[in-house]
Amino acid sequence: MREVISTGNALIARAAIDCGCNFFGGYPITPSSEIAHEMSRLLPKVGGKFIQMEDEISGISVALGASMSGAKAMTASSGPGISLKSEQIGLGFIAEIPLLIVNVMRGGPSTGLPTRVAQGDILQARNPTHGDFQSIALCPGSLKEAYTQTVRAFNLAERFMTPVFLLLDETLGHMQAKAVLPEISDLKIERRAEFKGSPKDYEPYDAAPDKPAVLNPFFRGYHYHITGLHHGGKGFPTENEQIVDHSIKRLFNKISAHEDEIVQYEEFMLDDAEICIIAYGSVSLAAKDAILKLRGQGVRVGLFRPITLWPSPERKLRELGERFNKILIAELNLGQYLLEVQRACLRDDFKTLLKANGRPISPSEIIEKVKEL
Repeated sequence: MREVISTGNALIARAAIDCGCNFFGGYPITPSSEIAHEMSRLLPKVGGKFIQMEDEISGISVALGASMSGAKAMTASSGPGISLKSEQIGLGFIAEIPLLIVNVMRGGPSTGLPTRVAQGDILQARNPTHGDFQSIALCPGSLKEAYTQTVRAFNLAERFMTPVFLLLDETLGHMQAKAVLPEISDLKIERRAEFKGSPKDYEPYDAAPDKPAVLNPFFRGYHYHITGLHHGGKGFPTENEQIVDHSIKRLFNKISAHEDEIVQYEEFMLDDAEICIIAYGSVSLAAKDAILKLRGQGVRVGLFRPITLWPSPERKLRELGERFNKILIAELNLGQYLLEVQRACLRDDFKTLLKANGRPISPSEIIEKVKEL
């Protein structure tokens, strides 16, 4: 194990390098800019390429192009920048281009609160563009997870041939403390599949209903078409209803059929709990501190922390709804994940602690709300 003192943003860059990322394209925006800065410093040392483009749209465009050529690519931004990237994110989904998209969340909408903490992009990560697709979004809850979930996000992008979101909030992005990281030799690295047969038999999008496309890197002798239109096996546009039906359902099924592989969560002191707190990101750190203090006062309370926000841990949320009469949901928005918990649990009688004013939720605020329960 490696002990380091770092920020969440710097750990994302370190993890990207350690797991083989060799391209970054983007544009600086608070509070994610340190990721780009670190990548500009680290990538040349390992033979990778960093490019700062003229805006967010071109930043994701070059990252998608690099990924098509076989690079392990990423971009990073915050809410307003993700909004600008929306159209190209849609291209990534329909063309099945693996890409890590980091969003260090700040207050919104529009320019909002650039230097303040928020978790206001939870629903945006579920539906970052128009149309039908399944999104994967991971949410680290510690500095260590800023590192390990970055590696995992790259793996999921390569495994399922899709853009994957990594959501930090400003607190975790800028928090500086000690983190214990796994050795590089212990990291599990996923490599995207490649077609090895004859080029004349290659149809990258002719995949089984629950499988991703197999896109060989450009310039290696395998010819296919990339488009934002619905397409057949070779990638050329089509309006054939059977082909389009199969294609759009496969974008769903390649994710939903493998949710057990994708969904992760943490249960903290839930075994004997009478009250359940649901929180994620930096709020979960405040919740853990509050739980330890409440336990010292004889209050049996525990935490459920979704690490994979999308697809949501729906079955586990439903179990929690059936088990606990008293559930407190704490998040730095006005109830974006609350909506998913209500849907999964088939009830809406939850206690909430919601803030969208740019200030963090403190352990004392959580303690006060729990005592009201």
